[in-house]
Amino acid sequence: MSENKTTMSHKEKVAAEREERLRKQLRENLQRRKAQSRARKSVDKEG
Repeated sequence: MSENKTTMSHKEKVAAEREERLRKQLRENLQRRKAQSRARKSVDKEG
């Protein structure tokens, strides 16, 4: 049991990279949806 716990296996590294990529996509999607919502609200107020 001399394995260092701070070292990630290849599978763990790939999973962490995927998780980070998905988090980034989710944030970008949320920002895009908020911008769309704000745009719709401003149109509703005008007309």
